[in-house]
Amino acid sequence: MSDVVSMLTQAGWSFGSILVKGGLVMVPLLASSMIALAVILERFFFWRRFRKYESGETILSLVVAGHLAEATKMARTSQHPVARVLLAGLEHQYPAPGMAMEATSQAELQRLKRYLPMLDTIITLAPLLGLLGTITGMIGAFGIVSETGLGQPTAITGGVAEALIATATGLFIAIMTLIPYNYFRSKVEQLTERMEEQASRLELFLCHRGA
Repeated sequence: MSDVVSMLTQAGWSFGSILVKGGLVMVPLLASSMIALAVILERFFFWRRFRKYESGETILSLVVAGHLAEATKMARTSQHPVARVLLAGLEHQYPAPGMAMEATSQAELQRLKRYLPMLDTIITLAPLLGLLGTITGMIGAFGIVSETGLGQPTAITGGVAEALIATATGLFIAIMTLIPYNYFRSKVEQLTERMEEQASRLELFLCHRGA
């Protein structure tokens, strides 16, 4: 997008004029880009905070060693989703640690997936808005043809160029949103697998211990 803006600026169009020439659809496109950027930054720092709270393996090691009180204390002080799930199992050893961990994991998944549907909507909506802006711009360009004929080709090509601004903007927003969206989804899937694996290990140990 920066390359497109620089090229248009060199052609005599400022950023403000680009927004104006792109038509009314540039307003929701600009709003969509700002929302997407805010969500991406929030999710980035959200996942970054988890790095220092990774303690699932340590908690399981304490459980295997028989130090349940220490494992519970460590899980209670951690903010990591895996630790929260293990804490539910440790605090509800009797009668159903598996059900407690499953309920907690569902709540944690909701927290991990927060705002991702918004990014998914922007990925789908932005190109459609861009296409809408292009269609309305082309209608305006053909309106010039109907009024002036083909004697002013610069006016016609200028109208077509302005119409394509909306499409280029919508595609850029969708592409730049799709990359972090897929990254965050992969992080959710990886953490979900880790929660399930470590919760199963804890449940098996507690079952053998109770037996």
